[in-house]
Amino acid sequence: MTTKPAPSAAVQTAGITRELAARSAALCYTDLPEDVRLRVRQCLLDWIGVTLAGACEPLVHMLAEEAREQGGHAQTSVVGHAMTTSSRQAALINGAASHALDYDDVNMACTGHPSVVLIPALLALAESRGASGRDFMTAFAAGYETMCQLGLASGDAQYSNGFHTTATLGTLGAAAACARLMQLDANDTATALGIASTMAAGLKSMFGTMCKPLHAGRASADGLQAAQLAARGFTSRADAIECPQGFIATHGGTASLEAALAAPDGSWHLRHNLFKFHAACYGTHAAIEAARYLRLQHALRPDDVLRVTVQVGAASEGVCNIPEPRTGLEAKFSLRHTVAMALAGADTAGLDAFSDEAVRAPEVAALRERVQVVLAPQCPGLTLSEVVIETRNGAVLRQRHDSGRPASDLLEQQQRLEEKFRRLVEPVLNPAERGELIDLVARLDELTDLSPLASMLASQACSDRH
Repeated sequence: MTTKPAPSAAVQTAGITRELAARSAALCYTDLPEDVRLRVRQCLLDWIGVTLAGACEPLVHMLAEEAREQGGHAQTSVVGHAMTTSSRQAALINGAASHALDYDDVNMACTGHPSVVLIPALLALAESRGASGRDFMTAFAAGYETMCQLGLASGDAQYSNGFHTTATLGTLGAAAACARLMQLDANDTATALGIASTMAAGLKSMFGTMCKPLHAGRASADGLQAAQLAARGFTSRADAIECPQGFIATHGGTASLEAALAAPDGSWHLRHNLFKFHAACYGTHAAIEAARYLRLQHALRPDDVLRVTVQVGAASEGVCNIPEPRTGLEAKFSLRHTVAMALAGADTAGLDAFSDEAVRAPEVAALRERVQVVLAPQCPGLTLSEVVIETRNGAVLRQRHDSGRPASDLLEQQQRLEEKFRRLVEPVLNPAERGELIDLVARLDELTDLSPLASMLASQACSDRH
């Protein structure tokens, strides 16, 4: 390893970059309240489920084939493919797999998906370094909080300008998480954030294509590399986040240290993590819930529906408002289609409901033609929606739903996540294996290393199970 140069004066005086680096580097396992530790374990369990299910997607096979062709030092397991590869390639493939179904968790402070960028990088690093479960949990929390703090520091402009914040903020979040797992000090963590800042990219215009899950894989792999390079003495600006022509200035927004450090309700951003129970973009969930409620409450049949108006915030445009989806992947980003699915009684939690064939189902397609999306100021953000249904007998039914509220009952949430997990992994794991993985995650704090978890995930070759 090369000799690191002495920290520059700029490292000691930087603003947002330096402060976030210092906080991340100082976080300890004992700082995590018990409910936050539970949320970390829940994030991991949910990630495993969506990644094992997503590992068999065509885009993941393409990435795995590319890694095999390139070769490299076998350091880390690739989920679902019975192969090992370099830590960077594993983070890339596993990150893309975990976001392939768009069924992973969300935090609106960063308007993105934290776990799919943090966990692949951390698992790759933990497996290669023999890190413990507690090390993993601490690093995950450090990266999660940093990613959300950066979201608040830059505001909404970055997302509005067309950047996919899972890709951009996620690269820096992964860098902070990996730096914490490697026990880098505040100076080196600031350097890692600087390296990550110049690597961060990802366009919202790619939603509905394979590039969206690629964003998560790239952010995870680039964040991992940023921390590894910082550990070797690689240099960057220590004020890269807030400097002129830096990360925030170029990606959109006005740097605010005060906003970054503002404590969220409950003190932890992890307490505002949102899990998905519909296999579609989170921006569609409020409308799905409202439409589903009206269908059940009023015993509506598809033929009863004359016209549907879905009122959503302007942020939905360019995110989840594809009017005529042609593929299952595009349908996940279509308010018209997902509302039609809810009104038709389709299982929006099931992966088969978002196949290319399902998009062309006559009943859902006919309902979709009666759905209109209206951008409404009374529904700000991506998590509030109001659905108005006019029936053929002249009734007007109205329901509003806010999907931005985190669960208050963590035991109930655990049960729902275990049900989701079992359903997702049923094609690739037998009942005993499902139970063993759930138990391993529940005992994450006790694991001296993550090799039992890594070996279980690596042994499931989706090509052999399908």
